[in-house]
Amino acid sequence: MQNLLLPLSLILITLLGCGRSPSGSSAPSPPPTKESPEMSATPVNPATGFTLTSPDFVQGSPIPKVHAYKGEGKNTPPRLAWANVPKGTVELALIMDDPDAPTPEPWVHDVLYHIPVDATPDLMVIRGASVDSAARFTAGTNSWNEQDWGGPKPPPGKPHRYFFRLYALDVHLELPPGATKAQLLAAMKGHVLGTAELMGTYQR
Repeated sequence: MQNLLLPLSLILITLLGCGRSPSGSSAPSPPPTKESPEMSATPVNPATGFTLTSPDFVQGSPIPKVHAYKGEGKNTPPRLAWANVPKGTVELALIMDDPDAPTPEPWVHDVLYHIPVDATPDLMVIRGASVDSAARFTAGTNSWNEQDWGGPKPPPGKPHRYFFRLYALDVHLELPPGATKAQLLAAMKGHVLGTAELMGTYQR
């Protein structure tokens, strides 16, 4: 499928395994982290070749300052491109968060859903609009309690990681505008055909 460049923002599913000791007894499982599937993700069956990229930064590299939050940058969402959407996908959803934030849960920077598979950049410029608008997607609520993109603005110090996760769904979600990350994950459960991810960093 041809890549589609989108000025939305973008999230990684880290799967944690359980090992066994040489004696065959179960080894203690590590405590859940802010990236644990139990705390921040929905079970997925990743589709081979489903990818998420950006022309504004590459995997693992710094996110440009123009995308940073108010007072730091211009709070402009980075453009995103996806390819090889799984067969049977009805719509897409996106979560971008920061597991390195000094908060009990990852800091949520963006929540989007009802994203059509055939979305194009000109249809994605209006942020915070309902699915019935020309934007053709629905904005959820981030950790600033805003229905909008919120760019990176970590405390000064070590770089933070920002995960963009794009979910391919087999149903149209019955979610009104303003849903939280938790509400979106709950609604997506059992309907994820595949997940694509992109990670960028930001340091102050």
